[in-house]
Amino acid sequence: MASATRCAPSRGGCLAVVLALAALASPRLLGASAAAGSGSVPNWHVVSVSSLLPGAVCTAATATSNSSALSVVHRHGPCSQLLARGGAPSHAEILDRDQDRVDSIHRKIAGGSTTMNPARASKGLSLPAYRGISIGTGNYLISLGLGTPARDYSVVFDTGSDLSWVQCKPCRDCYDQQDPLFDPAQSSTYATVPCGAPECQELDSHSCSSDNKCRYEVVYGDQSQTDGNLVRDTLTLAPSDTLPGFVFGCGDDDSGLFGKADGLFGLGREKVSLASQAAAKYGAGFSYCLPSLSNATGYLSLGSAAPANSQFTAMVTRSDTPSFYYLNLVGIKVAGRAIKVPSAVFATAGTVIDSGTVITRLPAHAYSALRSAFARFMGKYKRAPALSILDTCYDFTGHTTVQIPSVVLVFAGGATMSLDFSGVLYVSKVSQACLAFASNGDDTSIGILGNTQQKTFAVVYDVANQKIGFGANGCS
Repeated sequence: MASATRCAPSRGGCLAVVLALAALASPRLLGASAAAGSGSVPNWHVVSVSSLLPGAVCTAATATSNSSALSVVHRHGPCSQLLARGGAPSHAEILDRDQDRVDSIHRKIAGGSTTMNPARASKGLSLPAYRGISIGTGNYLISLGLGTPARDYSVVFDTGSDLSWVQCKPCRDCYDQQDPLFDPAQSSTYATVPCGAPECQELDSHSCSSDNKCRYEVVYGDQSQTDGNLVRDTLTLAPSDTLPGFVFGCGDDDSGLFGKADGLFGLGREKVSLASQAAAKYGAGFSYCLPSLSNATGYLSLGSAAPANSQFTAMVTRSDTPSFYYLNLVGIKVAGRAIKVPSAVFATAGTVIDSGTVITRLPAHAYSALRSAFARFMGKYKRAPALSILDTCYDFTGHTTVQIPSVVLVFAGGATMSLDFSGVLYVSKVSQACLAFASNGDDTSIGILGNTQQKTFAVVYDVANQKIGFGANGCS
């Protein structure tokens, strides 16, 4: 995937991925010292304290020729147009919302309620609500075009969702968004999807209007929701690269924690997702790289091409929740040494990889072992107060550099992720840098590989070959 999937021109310019606020920033790596038994993996990160927090200016990346790449920014970073309009939530708010998302993922996988949202039922609607996962803070935004002529929209992208949608005219009840609503009357290629169409019948929740239009409703775990018509129109990735007849939701009754985003695009495994609809043209899969700095850049690319240094593990399929992407985490190393956790702990819980969860969640016994091992190497630093779900925090005030033990995730088949410093610590401020993992509270709830740990890797979803890959230094 060398140049084809790194950073490409798109409707908003070069692809930029920006992480949440200063907390998701990565400092400059100054060096590493190896401990016995490390092999080729550095066992320590030595980092300048002055580089813990990111710059305030968005840094563009070099464009390449991959026309399928979509422009992505983090909604709370300096590259996001939404930041100036609504400000950013606090670190505690980000993490609290992250827990809401995790709770809803657990409910869905455990067979949570799919009954009608009472707030929606009170409006006299007969649609069965599909209880999707919580979008939380809506971490990443992609810029793309819809309609003919194309109009640009900024939407949340989410590997844990399937149906893509934007708010449309005429709108009965829409939240305030950044851009003008999508206007079907202004597009020469717009068409509604009839009730009998396969695309309508395959939705988790649909009904028919009096004029035979397919109506959808999605209710997310945080009670955000969207209702509207299922439609098709031209999706524009770049001026010379389009997907005619793209099926998406045209929302006319929407509310919730979407901020100023114009809608949401799903990259899940169901047929209606962006990834699935684009597979015939680009191949079954996609990849992205989330950079370590909130003002740095990365990419989201359709297709499954991978960098040469990628390590792959099998993609696990589960019939109970087919939208999610699963893989098998089998171990964790801290400073080159495996933590002592029975393999059955990871096997019992299982693991889902999710672009929208910020902090990786582990089974309780695995997290306890990780925390203890990490803390043993951090004894020289003063402890700091906990931050929301993060309970192992340190105060680096007065230090010029800090030395942090490496953390390596080990997957089935031998694939590993030697985490970037920014994947080990969540830094809200110099006086509060926290181990960027949290416990599920038990050993049976599904583990979640969050986006903090994915930073700087080329994360490859090779759906055609049923595997997930990680390529180090993927954003460079």
